[in-house]
Amino acid sequence: MGCDEGRSSNEWVDFNFFGHQLVCHLSDKYPGSTRDFDSNVVDGHGVPVPHFGAVLDFFYFDVLAKELRDSEIHFVIEPHVRFKGQPGEQRTMFFLDPSGNAIEIKAFKNIQDQLFAK
Repeated sequence: MGCDEGRSSNEWVDFNFFGHQLVCHLSDKYPGSTRDFDSNVVDGHGVPVPHFGAVLDFFYFDVLAKELRDSEIHFVIEPHVRFKGQPGEQRTMFFLDPSGNAIEIKAFKNIQDQLFAK
């Protein structure tokens, strides 16, 4: 995903995850990957549980979606518009990181009005 590496040691690393610090640690006690994740249906799609993500603007969402497609990343949920014509309308996509953690990337036309709209 092109996240720049920040501080690190032999056991952890910080990444610049779209302007937010994502800290990844090695652990022998970690419960394992979410490749066999559970899901909840949201707007007709099985959304991975658990997941984390970032909100981008439309331009960077489209750039990242193209880069992921060009890299042949498997999407759990292909880039699409969710809640079309409703409050909170958004572009969203889900994929797994190399450890099997589910990641959501989304974008809104107007983040201030739509991010938490009901």
